[in-house]
Amino acid sequence: MGIGVAIGVIAFRKISEAQSNLGPEGLNRAVGRLADGVYDFADAVRAGMHERETDLRAALGIDSPAVPSRDPARR
Repeated sequence: MGIGVAIGVIAFRKISEAQSNLGPEGLNRAVGRLADGVYDFADAVRAGMHERETDLRAALGIDSPAVPSRDPARR
């Protein structure tokens, strides 16, 4: 949750800065770059979580990566 708040604050600051410095077309590009950065960050976090989970499973001797489904229809 803290990461989400931090990303929101950074996004707000970047958008405000871009809006004051750029016209409408430049603002669209700045927002697009910001969105790409957020997606890249989220992908890096997911990759790190997956790597850590793999390390923990190996350390605990759990072979199966069976993670319970969060889809209520599959339960």
